[in-house]
Amino acid sequence: MSEQWTPGYLDSDLDGVHADTFAVRGGQRRSPEGEHNEALYLTSSYVFGSAAEAAATFSGERSGNVYSRYTNPTVRNFEERLAALEGAEQAVATASGMSAILATMMSLCKGGDHVLVSQSVFGSTISLFDKYLKPFGLEVDYVPLADVDAWRAAIKPNTRMLFVESPSNPLSELADIPALAEVAHAQGAMLVVDNCFCTPILQQPLQLGADIVIHSATKFIDGQGRCLGGAVCGNAEQMKELVGFLRTCGPTMSPFNAWVFLKGLETLRLRMQAHCASAHSLALWLSEQQGVSRVHYSGLPSHPQHELAKAQMSGFGAVLSFEVDGGKEAAWRFIDATRIFSITANLGDAKSTITHPATTTHGRLSPEARAAAGIGDGLIRLAIGLEDVRDLQADLASGLAAL
Repeated sequence: MSEQWTPGYLDSDLDGVHADTFAVRGGQRRSPEGEHNEALYLTSSYVFGSAAEAAATFSGERSGNVYSRYTNPTVRNFEERLAALEGAEQAVATASGMSAILATMMSLCKGGDHVLVSQSVFGSTISLFDKYLKPFGLEVDYVPLADVDAWRAAIKPNTRMLFVESPSNPLSELADIPALAEVAHAQGAMLVVDNCFCTPILQQPLQLGADIVIHSATKFIDGQGRCLGGAVCGNAEQMKELVGFLRTCGPTMSPFNAWVFLKGLETLRLRMQAHCASAHSLALWLSEQQGVSRVHYSGLPSHPQHELAKAQMSGFGAVLSFEVDGGKEAAWRFIDATRIFSITANLGDAKSTITHPATTTHGRLSPEARAAAGIGDGLIRLAIGLEDVRDLQADLASGLAAL
């Protein structure tokens, strides 16, 4: 241990640096050991110098760690780094992307409040609202994602929140974030945007008018399919409520997972650029193939919201979907004929994945709900990884040959 260490002396001076530098160095506070890499604090509790110091820390009169259910130096490092990338006052890390949504709803809404949710959200998100939140008195209505007039018409006096994924899973449909922010704020409601498909590298919803950003860090922030985690980003007053929820209810991020996500943030921009380039190339190729009736990817000029995508995103993302004729049987033949793509519902991985949404990610929805969300039996979703795009194209050609 360095005997001449001065607090802050070993830390990087990040005043005025750009986002990519903060993604590599932000939030780190080096210990007297002088470690270059971020320290991993695998501890459940913390020791105090006196009973008075413990009491002051527990009461909040003194800053410091109390218990790793809600404060941990490694988790805090991740939170501060992600908050800076999103342009948020504060981020709160959670155990998963779904627990990030749960924590947001439980801490910022109450029974009798009304929440408007896009029809084009992840199947588990719909289950969370319908099966678990509605019975506690939350009113929930579903609105077509891209129809701003429909959102405006669905607003009620007790509307507390508008919740969207943009781009949506799996159809790459977009919310007009500035327009929806105006709709929400005119009612005194909040706009919440699930940004996990874009990450702060491709889209920053807070800068577009949103109030809260949610992430499944499990996806691109990790980038290699290793750990579960989530995060909520917003202003400090809102995040205080979420911290209170985590302190009491405990869906917290583990320090080890936070450490893995810190490593993911360091390479996030480089990975997202590579993901986007390959996805764009494959979307263009698929749109020209016989057997493919439609490709859903906002980077294609044929996408109805292509201009909106260019206006509010700096890249079109790594997830695309396409439709084949012949329904489920044809889609399954295509999927089973591939040999490089991993058949799994996860995404955001260095390894490309392929899945059949109607029987996996959206399989628990009723046929009517799937139809309303545009999830047909012939739809296939791809999440493009970091393999050579020529090999991925050849693998997809094998799928087409099986139709």
